[in-house]
Amino acid sequence: MQESSGHISVLLKESVDGLAIKKDGIYLDCTFGRGGHSRAILERLGAQGRLLAFDQDPTAIAWADKYFNDPRFEIIHGNFSQIASEIEARNLVGKIDGVLMDLGVSSPQLDEAERGFSFMRDGPLDMRMNPTIGVSASDWLQTAKEEDISFALKEYGEERFARKIARAIVHDRVEKAFTRTAQLAGLLERIIKKKEPGKHPATRTFQALRIQVNGELDAIKEALQGALDVVAIGGRLSVISFHSLEDRIVKRFFSTQSKAKVVPKGLPITDAELNKDIKLKLIGKALKPSDEEVSANPRARSSVLRVAERVGR
Repeated sequence: MQESSGHISVLLKESVDGLAIKKDGIYLDCTFGRGGHSRAILERLGAQGRLLAFDQDPTAIAWADKYFNDPRFEIIHGNFSQIASEIEARNLVGKIDGVLMDLGVSSPQLDEAERGFSFMRDGPLDMRMNPTIGVSASDWLQTAKEEDISFALKEYGEERFARKIARAIVHDRVEKAFTRTAQLAGLLERIIKKKEPGKHPATRTFQALRIQVNGELDAIKEALQGALDVVAIGGRLSVISFHSLEDRIVKRFFSTQSKAKVVPKGLPITDAELNKDIKLKLIGKALKPSDEEVSANPRARSSVLRVAERVGR
């Protein structure tokens, strides 16, 4: 189904290998997209295996309903931050054998101009993963304070010209609201004089607005904690990040959950007591795509895979 969807799943084999799939296990694909990772997981499951997938995008849900007619598979329309409540509702807490997360925006979302994620294609400036809820990027830019726009661009896009861009947006929106992606991209090309090699001037701003509109970083934190809460002892978390902000959250979470708490020196405490709070064991080092994969799929170039295993409750 990957070919017909136009979507190429990043680090596909490595991320699914990281789950160490058992034939009769229960797994979660927290970011279904167009089902590349889900398809690979189902291929490794036996008749008694089970896969639950999450996606907040209605078009992804429609894709799953059309192409994933498998009794072992269930698609859940919702944000992956809801993992804990959805799994609890199915009485599966502590029974999940593996959780896969492929963070960020999917290729179909970037390629569909009407979604407003891409500065390379003109379309409505929307950027919502679920366009039926929340505030669009256009509406947010029209009402947000200059300092809030500047903060979002700097914090979520690591944009060094954040203040300059925010000032220009607030100035220009008085005459004409920013409603199109090409309109905003044009402003960015005009005011950013120092170009980064190989990077469009709009890259950081569009990333920042997408994260702001969808509350992505908070959702990742909730999803990681939710995954930890529901996975079985010996179960795996396999997480793909696409930029430093995402990877920093994943790396910090894995690191925190794989280390014993620091206690004052000299306290009478046993190794068992010291290690009881360790919840994860890191599996290997962070993986990046091969040169061959990046050559075949340039969108994979910034991806990073981290894998950890649940070791304690």
